[in-house]
Amino acid sequence: MECGDPVEQVSLRPGMSVDELMRQLARAGAYNGGALARAADIYERMLTDRNAVKFFGLAGAMVPAGMGGIVSDLLSRGHIDVLVSTGANLTHDIIEALGCRHYHGSACCSDVELRQDEINRIYDVYLPNDAFITFEGFIQDALASLDPGRSYPITGLMAMLGQRLDHGILSTAAGKGVPVYCPAVADSMIGLQCWLFSQSGKISVDAFSDMKDLIDLCFTAKKAGALLIGGGVPKNFILQSMLMTPQGFSYAVQLTGDRPDLGGLSGATLDEARSWGKITGDAAAVTVYGDATITLPMLVAAVLERIAR
Repeated sequence: MECGDPVEQVSLRPGMSVDELMRQLARAGAYNGGALARAADIYERMLTDRNAVKFFGLAGAMVPAGMGGIVSDLLSRGHIDVLVSTGANLTHDIIEALGCRHYHGSACCSDVELRQDEINRIYDVYLPNDAFITFEGFIQDALASLDPGRSYPITGLMAMLGQRLDHGILSTAAGKGVPVYCPAVADSMIGLQCWLFSQSGKISVDAFSDMKDLIDLCFTAKKAGALLIGGGVPKNFILQSMLMTPQGFSYAVQLTGDRPDLGGLSGATLDEARSWGKITGDAAAVTVYGDATITLPMLVAAVLERIAR
């Protein structure tokens, strides 16, 4: 057995750019630093491939952690053709767009006291209940504008909400005409508000009607690539979309903190997806294990720097 290329020691200097740091990580090439460097190469190829439809999967509490602006930026730059998100991230996106804020808190605290003070905790981020009062008013007013005799796809519901906002993920997606899929919308405050509205009004949402446009897109795409933040429903919804077609994803990058050996989808390697035909056998794919609030900004900043040259 032969050794590969030698590991190069990382060299840092004041004022170096994010991409210069990424290229230093590539020289070392070890562990998840090396995986992140490979992810940057793959993501660059994906964004510069004009034949590739670009999917973005958003799971985890990324908007409360301040990562929503990155997604909005990618949408505005035309780097996302299809967005699939959890309902929770879109809920927090709406809350931010309405002028409410998430606040720095602490993971070392009394959650009983937070409950008494009407403050909700997401690890070390706090969100007062007042934000959800504002959110409820917005959603209820928006739902009241719908035609009670019409059935809406989830993408249509998300587009309608985005059109009533002036910034954020949903707003930018609506302005760019990018479909936002939220297959588990019932598992969120948006879903709860839709149910609440249905107690006195009428709303019809067809969760399956989204599938036709999505599958049609997958059939007609010459190539497809996916950047997956976390796992869960968005990851599976994106990857399974290719199961109905004779092809798979040509590019795939996953940023996750979950382990693969527990058998859960969120930690499953992208190599495993090859066995299902979700990713082609020769696809450029890598999984980076780590905190996505670190890996996502580094990945995007490095690649934007490259393609801006």
